[in-house]
Amino acid sequence: MAKIVTSSQAQRLPLLLKDIRSCTLCAQPLAQLGLSPRPVVQVAKAARILVVGQAPGRKVHESGVPFDDASGERLREWMGMDRPTFYNPEMVAIVPMGFCYPGTGRSGDLPPRRECAPQWRAPLLAALPHIELTLVIGQYAMAWHLPDQATQSLTEIVKAWRTHWPKVLPLPHPSPRNNIWLKANPWFVLDVVPALRSKVASVLSSAST
Repeated sequence: MAKIVTSSQAQRLPLLLKDIRSCTLCAQPLAQLGLSPRPVVQVAKAARILVVGQAPGRKVHESGVPFDDASGERLREWMGMDRPTFYNPEMVAIVPMGFCYPGTGRSGDLPPRRECAPQWRAPLLAALPHIELTLVIGQYAMAWHLPDQATQSLTEIVKAWRTHWPKVLPLPHPSPRNNIWLKANPWFVLDVVPALRSKVASVLSSAST
């Protein structure tokens, strides 16, 4: 049975994280997770940038480190950020739509588990009061964080990136599997990436002062 998270818990981040990291909601008999649950999340109350991904891949499941793969390398390149800063929870919160590896389907990893977001997302995001920039990566993250654009394709949403700028920025997934998309949409690297790097630098600068 799912545990009810009260609003008061949203202000008790260490206890909330403890509950998340011991969560086994997706390990129910019919979930077919494939591997034991291992929630992967990085947060601290002081975080200024929120990275919203899809769900951990197998490599991240094994290491327990978010974006510890080729996708992470490209994402950090887009952000103009080094690894130490990216993995500093006081600067960057990493909260995927599903905290556990969802398993593999016919054409790649399965979608984020449906049990995760309704249980944990609202209280966890409520415990991050200093976020200045939210990066919304991929269609599942966009469906949750940008519901007003739910009828649009990923490409249309990313093209309209100024709609929620400078607080929120939709991004395609940085996976190497998206190389074809990036080649077909050169405006992303020419227009969006420079704006992203400038905003990230500004946020980090203000945080340091």
